[in-house]
Formats: sequence, structure tokens, C-alpha cells
Amino acid sequence: MKTREEVPLDDRWNVEALYPNQNAWEQAFKKFVPNPQKSPHWPALQQYQGTLEKDPKKVKEALDLMMGIDRELSKLYTYAHLRHDEDIANPQFKKNYEQILTLAHAFAQETAWFQPELMALPDTVLNQFLASPILSDYHFYIEKMIRMKKYTLSPDNEKLLALAGQALQTSYKTFSAINDADFKFGSVENSQGEAKPLSHASYGIYIREQDRLLRERVFKQYHQKYETYENTLCELLTGQVQNHLFQARARQFSSCLESALFPKNIDTSVYHALIEAVHERLDVLHRYMQLRKRILQLDELHLYDIYVPLTSAVDIRMPYAEAEKIVIESVAPLGKEYQEFLRKGFQKQRWVDRYENQNKRSGAYSSGCFDSLPYILMNYKDLLRDVFTLAHEAGHSMHSLYSRKTQPYQYSDYPIFLAEVASTFNEDLLTRLLIERCKDPHEKIFLLNQKIEDIRGTLFRQTMFAEFELLIHQHVEQGTPLTPQLLKQEYRQLNQTYFGPATVIDPEIEIEWARIPHFYYNFYVFQYATGISAALALAEKVVDGQEKDRTAYLSFLQGGSSKYPIDMLKMAGVDMTSPAPVKAAIETFDRLLSELEQLLNQTATV
Repeated sequence: MKTREEVPLDDRWNVEALYPNQNAWEQAFKKFVPNPQKSPHWPALQQYQGTLEKDPKKVKEALDLMMGIDRELSKLYTYAHLRHDEDIANPQFKKNYEQILTLAHAFAQETAWFQPELMALPDTVLNQFLASPILSDYHFYIEKMIRMKKYTLSPDNEKLLALAGQALQTSYKTFSAINDADFKFGSVENSQGEAKPLSHASYGIYIREQDRLLRERVFKQYHQKYETYENTLCELLTGQVQNHLFQARARQFSSCLESALFPKNIDTSVYHALIEAVHERLDVLHRYMQLRKRILQLDELHLYDIYVPLTSAVDIRMPYAEAEKIVIESVAPLGKEYQEFLRKGFQKQRWVDRYENQNKRSGAYSSGCFDSLPYILMNYKDLLRDVFTLAHEAGHSMHSLYSRKTQPYQYSDYPIFLAEVASTFNEDLLTRLLIERCKDPHEKIFLLNQKIEDIRGTLFRQTMFAEFELLIHQHVEQGTPLTPQLLKQEYRQLNQTYFGPATVIDPEIEIEWARIPHFYYNFYVFQYATGISAALALAEKVVDGQEKDRTAYLSFLQGGSSKYPIDMLKMAGVDMTSPAPVKAAIETFDRLLSELEQLLNQTATV
């Protein structure tokens, strides 16, 4: 594996568009905060404390100042975190990242007085502010604050919570360090006796290989590494859940789930309805597992058998340049402007950090800020799965691009509940293009299986994760200690419920909870499931609908956080307060499965 210095420039993202080099970032940091040790860092903010009741002009001035500081801070943070993720073990990048995190927490502390002071004003004054043309640019921003009024603490207590913020991130930061930098997985022999290096990225390749002995060995060795550290990893996850509980109880929410969803105006019933809707149709997932067992001709279907393609006659591999090209072609239903923005980002602006290197952060993501390119981290390995990951992250980045081009800074970031809609929408467009061009029945089997796997992984698997996340939070809320034994027991039972009687639940899967970073994200994963449900419904509208449907979808991409997420999706044409989109997504899974079964019977070849 290459070191970071050995990676060609064309394969790296263009962080120089933010700051030309490390020295330029350091100079910008010093100019922004000449003396990081001195407090307050931004004395001008304190001048507005105690003045908000006077007139809306003071409120606007304070908000403008806060937004300006936050914008510069976000730019500095984006550069530092991208550099950090290029090489997590690099001491200079680690130092910069810690510096900017410390500064971000200082900003939270020095602005902690604003919301409680504003919320302490009488409702009559707040309503006057909402009606004032002076504050028209911040109308929805203030409206969201007012919604949180009953959960807003005194200025002193808000400052105390902000002071605790950095310390409360220790669990996640420690997990990230041990998982992405410290863990080494060694190598594994395949059935021919060849040693294969095992890493986060190569695990995703090997678990899809036709070599079953290799799949079994990497599955066991990979998870046994986490088993070795089960007590440490359990304590880290417990610390993060305790963080969520502390925040919820400090603000007097009834539960961690309510604390996470209330600010977004998402009722907890949406979360529970998702789990209920999926449980009602687990039969279709069990049917898919039965099909896997039959087609793969296995006496026992193990969990290391559930990712391998169902046809060995086809194994679609695609070099990165070709992947870029087909992802750009696939978004044609969204119009020429959308296509050209994406083409320019991929081919001219270097949005993407393409390949794995030593100590690079695992996985993939889209990231950036108001003043940056919408960067994409990849660990591309030429698999078809990687092509879909590129399409997925491009969906995020295009959502960011449209939102930042259209909305003012305060509304330019879309909420997490909406984030997975644009990404899975683009995956669906890619699937449609690949199947449309497909002539070989074996290749079509491969592609249908890929689409089924996407829905299984994004709807069923993430709902299982959401159920586990809810369970562990409920245990802590009820005073039940989280132990490795309890977590493994709960996780095993969920796997048994979701995968059904056709699947052997291998003991190694009991520790899988220990390697999922999303369990540190505070009820994030359910939004993958709701996201794919909304995305499938919207893709159907855009591809088969009229111009107004495409316009509505592009308006959704441009909306940022200018409305509550549920309202934004309604504007695009889907109602996530109803279980109908989730049920429709499961029906799509069922229909694709029937089509796959028919094709497999016709070819009678694996």
C-alpha cells in the first residue's frame, strides 16, 4: 500500500483550493485567532450579550457576526479534517485537527449565551422579531430556536454544556483512532495458499470473492480483532451513549431518541414506524436468504456467504476513470446543468480522493463547507460496489453544491434526515442505466442482485442497526449496564430475527457492533433506511414523470435547511410521516427478487 506521499496528484482531492499549503492554513489560523490561549477569542461577540431585548437590529447584528465567525471556522476545519483523514497517523495533521476542534468548542462556549438570552424574552417580543423585516433572513432560524424554547437552559448552564462538549467527544475520537489507525489485521491465506493482506477496504473485496475459504477466513480474522478488544470497545460505546443520555436529561427530554429527533421536527413515531414496517415484511428478506442458499448450492448459508454475487459467470470490475464516466452519464435524467456540474467536479476540480493509502480513513464520505468544493473520500478498488459508492457520494456532493449555490450561509447545510435521499437517488439512476444497457442475462442477474443488495444493505440492514441503537440507549436509560455479553446477545438475536432460519448466525457476528462507527453518531442510521425509501419514490417520479417532477426534485436539492426535513420532502413529492414509502421500497425489493428468481430459473446456470 502506498504512503500518502507516493499517491499521484491526480488521484488526490484538491485541498489546495482551500489553502495552497500547510503554511497558508497556519497563517489563516493565526490571523483568525492571534492568541488561541487567550479568552474570549472573539470579544466582539460579548458586546451583544444583554442587548437582544432592545430591538431586532441588535439580534441581526449578533447573528451576522456569529455566522461570519462560523463560516471562517468551517473553512479552517474542513482543511484540517481532510488532511487528518488522508493520514490519521501524521502528527502535524493530528495537531492541526485538535487545534481546530478546540477552537470550535471555544466558539460554542462563547456563543452559548445567545439562544437562552433570546428565548428568555416574552413571546410577544419574539413574535415581533419574527414579523420584523429586519430579521427576514433569519426568520426560520429563529423559528427553530423558539421551538426549542422549553428545552433551552439558562446561559450559565448552556455554557457549561458547551464546555463539556470537547471532553464528551473522547469516546468517538478514541474509537476512530483505534479503528482507523491502530488496528492491523494481518494477512489471510486463500484456498490456493496465497497470502492476502487484510484491511478495512480489502475486507469489502474478499467478502464478495467466489473463494469461499477466503471469505470464511477473512470474516473470522477481521471480527476476531474486535473480539480481542471487546471490553475496551464496549466502554467506548457506553461512553458515547452516556454522552447522549447526559445531553437528553440535561435538557429534560423524555428519551435519547426524542432528544435527537425533536430539533429536526421529526416525531419519534417515524423511527418506530420504520422498524415496525420492516418487521412486517421480514418474510421477503428470509425468502432472499433461502434463494441465496439454493443458488449457491450450500448445505449451510453462513454470514460470510451473503455478499458474494449469485452468478460466478459475471464479475463486473471497472477502473476509476470508467466509473466516473458512467456515473456522469447516469444522472442525465436530472438535466444537462446537473451533468456538467458533476463532470467539472470529477474531471477538472478534483473533488475526489480516489484510492486507499497507508493510515487513510476507511470508508467513503462527502464533506466540505460553504467556501469549499464538495470533496469526496473514496477507497476505490475497481469493484462494482465502489462504482455505486462513487455515485452515492456524488449525490451528496451535488446536493451540497446546489444547496450552497442557492441558500444563504445559515441555511446552506441540509439536515441529516435529507442527506441520504440525494445519495441513494443517484445510486438508483446508476442501476437503471446499467440494466438498460445490459444484454447478457448473466450480467442482468449480477446487476439485479446488486440492486437487491443495495436495498437489503440500506433498508433492512440499517433498520436492524437502528433497532440495536434504540435498544442500547433504552438499556442505559433504564440503568442497565452495557457489557460485551449483553451487546453480543442483543446483536445476535437481531441477526437471527432479520436473516431468518435459512442463515447460520456465526458467533463472530456477535461482535460486529464494535466496528460500526455510525453507532457513535446519535441515531443516524435510521436515516439511511428512510432515505432510500424516499429516494426510490422520487426517482420513480423523476424518471417516469414530467418536467415538473424533475424541477421539484432540483428545488429540493436547492433547499438546504430552509424548511424542516419532513416539509422539504413533501415539497419534493413524498410524505415520510406515512409508512407508505417504506412499504413501497420493500415492495420494490419483492418485485426485484421475483424478477431475479425468474431470470435464474431461465438461465439455470450459476
